[in-house]
Amino acid sequence: MSIKRGQKVPGSKKPLGLRIYNHRWFYVMFAPVLVFIALFNYLPMYFIKYAFYDYKMAQEPVFVGLKHFEKLLKKQDFIRAFTNTFELSIIKLLLNTFMAVIISLLLNEIKNLKAKKAVQTLIYLPHFMSWVVTASVFRLILSPSNEGLVNSLLVNLGVINKDQMIYFLAEEKWWRPVYYIVNIWKDTGWGTIIYLATLSGISPELYEAAQIDGANRWNQMRFITLPSLANTIITVLILNLAKIMNLFESVFVMYNPAVYAVSDVIQTYVYRQTFGGGIPNYGYTTAVGLMSSVVGCVLVLMCNYASKKVRGRGIV
Repeated sequence: MSIKRGQKVPGSKKPLGLRIYNHRWFYVMFAPVLVFIALFNYLPMYFIKYAFYDYKMAQEPVFVGLKHFEKLLKKQDFIRAFTNTFELSIIKLLLNTFMAVIISLLLNEIKNLKAKKAVQTLIYLPHFMSWVVTASVFRLILSPSNEGLVNSLLVNLGVINKDQMIYFLAEEKWWRPVYYIVNIWKDTGWGTIIYLATLSGISPELYEAAQIDGANRWNQMRFITLPSLANTIITVLILNLAKIMNLFESVFVMYNPAVYAVSDVIQTYVYRQTFGGGIPNYGYTTAVGLMSSVVGCVLVLMCNYASKKVRGRGIV
C-alpha cells in the first residue's frame, strides 16, 4: 500500500510533546511525588561519598578510602549491633508472618459477617497506635511495681514474691520475648489483610470439589488453602527482607543501656554515634549506613534467586 506525503501512517504514535500536553494534568498530579522521591530517595545518595571521608562538620572532609569500613568491622559494638539486627528482624518477621497466616485462616472460618468484621476491627486497631504510645502502655503493664499488671498478677498467683518483681524491659533474658510479643500484638492484625485478600480469591469450586471427594476441613486447608497462600507468603517475606536492616523505632522506644547487649541494632548504634555527645564523625556513620544498605540489597537478591529456583519466578 502506497502512502502519500502528509498522510498519517496507520498505527503511528503522536509526537511526544503532543502526548505530554494531552496528558498534562496527569503529569501535574505526578509532579509532587516525583519531587518527593528525588529529594528524599535519590538526592541523599550523592552524599554516600562521605563514607570514604573523615567528615566532622567543623573540618574539611579528608579522603580516607576504606578506613571506616575497616574500623567498623573491628569494633565489637558494631558487630553486636549487626548481629542483633539480624536476629531481631528475622525472628520478628517469621513470627509476624506465621501469626498473620494463622489469624487469617481463623478469620476465614468465621461465617457470621458481622462477627468477622468486629474481630477484624479489633485486631487491626493496634497498628494505628504510634510506637511511642505502644511502648508507654507496655511499660505501665510490665512495670516492676504494684501498678504493673503482669507483676501484680504473678504476685497474686504466688509465682513470685513482692521483692522479686521482674524488670521485663531491663533484664536481658526478658527483653527479647517482650519485644516479639509487642510486635505481634501491634502488627499482626494489619498483616492479615493481604492474606485475607488472597483467601477471598480462592475459587469456591475447589472446596466444593474437595467436599465431594470426601475431604474434611483440615485436608481442604492442607491441599487447597495453604498452597494458594504459598506464593503470597513468599512474596511478602522477600519484600520485607529489604527492610530488616532498617529496624529502629520499635527498638528505640523500648530499649535502655541495661539491655544493649541484646537490643542494640544498627540504626540505634548510628543514632548514638551521631548524637551521643562530642563531635560526630559523619563519615563513619555514613559507612555504617552504607554497609547495612548493601547487606539488605544482597539479602533481597539472594531470596529472589531462591524464589526463582523454588517457584520458577522471582519478583525483582
